[in-house]
Parts: sequence; C-alpha cells; structure tokens
Amino acid sequence: MAASRKNANDWLPLRLLKIGLRRGFDVLERGAERLFSPALNPLAQIGAISFFLFWIVAVSGIYLFIFFDTGIVDAYSSVEWISGPQWYHAGVMRSFHRYASDLMVVSVAVHLLREFSLDRYRGTRWFSWFTGIPLIWFLYISGITGYWLVWDMLAQYVAQVSAKLLDIFPVFGEPLARNFLTPEHLSSRFFSLLVFLHIAVPLILLLGMWIHIQRISRPKVNPPRLLAVLILAALLAVSLWKPALSQGPADLTRVPVELGLDWLFLPLYPLAETWGEWGLWGLLVGVSVMLAAMPWLPPFRRAPAAEVDLPNCNGCNRCVEDCPYEAIRLVPRTDGEPFPHQAEVSADLCVSCGICMGSCPSSTPFRRVQDLKTGIDLPGQPLSEVRESVIAAAAELKGEHRVMVLACEHGAGGADIGGVVTFPCVAMVPPSLIDFALSKNLADGIVVAGCSESACYNRLGVEWTKQRFAGARDPYLRKRVPRDRLATIWASPFESGRYETEKEAFTARLATLERTAPTLMQAEEDKPRLEAEG
Repeated sequence: MAASRKNANDWLPLRLLKIGLRRGFDVLERGAERLFSPALNPLAQIGAISFFLFWIVAVSGIYLFIFFDTGIVDAYSSVEWISGPQWYHAGVMRSFHRYASDLMVVSVAVHLLREFSLDRYRGTRWFSWFTGIPLIWFLYISGITGYWLVWDMLAQYVAQVSAKLLDIFPVFGEPLARNFLTPEHLSSRFFSLLVFLHIAVPLILLLGMWIHIQRISRPKVNPPRLLAVLILAALLAVSLWKPALSQGPADLTRVPVELGLDWLFLPLYPLAETWGEWGLWGLLVGVSVMLAAMPWLPPFRRAPAAEVDLPNCNGCNRCVEDCPYEAIRLVPRTDGEPFPHQAEVSADLCVSCGICMGSCPSSTPFRRVQDLKTGIDLPGQPLSEVRESVIAAAAELKGEHRVMVLACEHGAGGADIGGVVTFPCVAMVPPSLIDFALSKNLADGIVVAGCSESACYNRLGVEWTKQRFAGARDPYLRKRVPRDRLATIWASPFESGRYETEKEAFTARLATLERTAPTLMQAEEDKPRLEAEG
C-alpha cells in the first residue's frame, strides 16, 4: 500500500497548533452542516463570503456617498442627517456599511486560521497565502479612513493616533499631527484627501483579491444564493436592532475621554498610548513578516509533480479541467502524433494530489496488459503501483463480507488498517479501479473514504468523485458496477467514530444482499453462455 504523503516536517508547536485549530473547526463545521447542510456550510464558503461582504460594503458606501458632505464643516451634520431623518434608507445603509465591514474582518480572520489549520498555505499554495497578507493591511486601512470621515469624537481619536503613528516616518513635509492641534489647522483639502483614500484603497483591495485567487481553479467568489440571502437578512436585523450611530461631534479643543471603540477595526489603538508608536509598529510589522514567511517555516518537502506520458496522451483536456490549482495546460503537440495538443504540467504549481491521474481516460486498471500506462501519472504513486496495492490489499481482507477501503490520507479512512489503500486524494482513484476490484472479485464491497464533505484538502476532490460516480463527469463509473456494493464516507480525521459506524453499516448491508446475486466477474463469465442459450 502507498505510504502517506503528509508532511511530517512541521515544527512540533506548529503541528500541535494546527491540530487544535482543526479540531475546533471540525466541531463548528459539523454543527454548521447539521444546521445549514454541507452545501450551505458558511465555514466552507468563508472566502466567498468575504467577497460578498466586500460588495455589500462597496454598494452601501456608494449609496451613502450620495448624501455625504465631504467638507470638514458639514461632514458630521450630513452623517447625522443620514442617521436621523433619513434613517429608514440611508441610516440602514450606514449600518449595513458598518456591520458588513466588521463581518468582513471576522470572515478574513476565520479564513486565514482555517487555511492554516488545513495546511493549505505551504508548497505551491504559498502564493494565495502570501498575497493575502497585504489584503489584511488594505482592509484595515479602508476601515480606519472610513472612521475618519464621520468626524465624531471617535474619528478625532482615530485621526490623532493615526497621525502620530505615521509621523515617525520622515515622508511628510511636516508632522501630520499638527493638522489636529486646533480647528484652524484642519482644512477641507486634507479632509478631501481622506475621502480619496477611502475610495482608492478599497479599489486596490479589490485588485489584490483578484490576484489572490489567480492560481486557484474555479475559485468561489459568490456564496450560494440562499446563504447570501441569510447574510443580508442577518445584517438587516442587526442594523434595525442596533443602528450605527456617531459619538458626538469632533472638537479639537478637547481630548476625547470616553469612547466606544470598534474592537474589530481598532483593537490596537489603545496600545499606541501604552507601548508608544515604535512599539506598535514593531508588533504590526513583526506579525506581518512572520505570517508572510510561514509557507517556508520550516522548509517544505514537496512530493514529485505529476508527469505526462506523451504516447498515452491525446490532449483530451480532462486533466486540465479537473486540476484544482491551474497546474496543467494544453500546449501544441511536439511528437508528430495526429492530435493538436498535449498536456503540460507546471511543477511549480502542482500539489501532487493525483486528481489528474484519476481523470485520465487511459487510467484503466482492468486492461489485460502487463505494463499499465496512463496519459498522466504521479511518480510517487503511479497507476501500476496503485493496481498492485489494490491486489495486495485484497489479500489482507478476511471474513465473509470483504470490504476494501480506498481512502484519502487526509480523512478518517486514512488511519484505517487492513484492506486499505491510501491516496493523496480520493479523486485520484479512477472509477475503472472500482470496476476492476469488483469485477475481479477482489472484494465484496468498496468504501471510498474521503475528506470531510465541506473541507476537502484538495478543494475539488470530493465534488469530482461524487460527480464521476453519479455519471455527471468524465470518467464515469460504469453502469455495470453494482452501486449497492459501493459506499462513500466523507469524514474528517477527527470523525473516526462516524467513519467506523458507517463502514460497519455498509458491511451489514452487504450481508443482506442475496447470496445468489452474481458478482460482476460471474456475470461476465456467464454472458457468452446466456447469449448462446437465448
């Protein structure tokens, strides 16, 4: 059987932290699946939710700008007019703008922690992680400049602390903090600059979000429609229950004493007074550098990338369509064969999940040939080795009802023993392999045990496997394969109990099948006789 490709080169503290986070997320995700269903699990859609919240903030911001006076004198009064006489439309939009921004901070933080816990930030996945760090900065800059524009007492506090933080860098002609010494120092031109920043920075954030997903195939940028409606309904309920309000007009002749901070956008501002500006900058830069360097701490040992076997590749495009990380593309043919294209793998992008091998039409383990070849293969676990592993696993099966497990090493089935073949992803399993195992009577039943349904380690492995078995995606599982002898179990590494329960239930179902029901192999052997008799 193939050895696990999990990287054990993590530092122990990091490994323990990931396990703890993963356990926590696992509990939350199972609860969310029971409440919303796997398809609507918010934690599985957290990246798409962040995009959706950005558009809510953008649309509500544009709406508010219609009624907002950008002058320093009338800014506060225009906001009060929005929240007072016009509360039923502009005021609700202001609350939408505020709470959607806060929720976006939460969704981004959860997304970062979840990807870290799933180990989706190292190796070839470094790009999405690395480009995500600047997005956090742009998100916070967008929110902070938005607080300035309200020009209430909280805005005054934010402006004064922000100016002191920026003044430690010698890039301005004169200290910014001087603009907030007295009312006479602050001009409407400076305030107009803040309005420009509050518009320009979100545009840069949007560009960064687009770059962030460039190496991901079929990225989810829109949550399911029902989930989007639920988010809008929740925001509306909170907006009506607790509208976003100002905290009294700014007064540069007085020092704000009692303020209600937004602890999602402004949690570090009190530290500027305790630690000083340099201390806070040291914390911010230090954490950012640490997060940006994490994909290479410690160095990541990568499995060999998939390789194309050109004589067996006809450029059918299936591996290109199924790759979760845009690691395969079609290029002009180079060997003179009568096909216009051939597949080409980018080793820098390949995560060695093997999904491409499972999608290749040449992956037919039941062929009567000694040297099994496929158009695209995984050097660390080639298809020929997979076939031998299945045969070896069959020899380990004992009992009256033999159940073989084809398991993802990142799910609960990967820890099973006896009659188990593990893979980097269950979508690496070509449907013909199941046909082979049952038709050759290597097992009475097959369990395909993948990751948790809403937390597939390789993003699309669970979905592609389900579609192949349902006949909705090439390569299809043949109709002749008896579905009552095949079971799928989607369980995380922490759901070993549920995995064992479902496996035992499947074994019990096998026992209830009619003993006279012919196996695939018997049916094939009897076919010529039945045709001659009929």
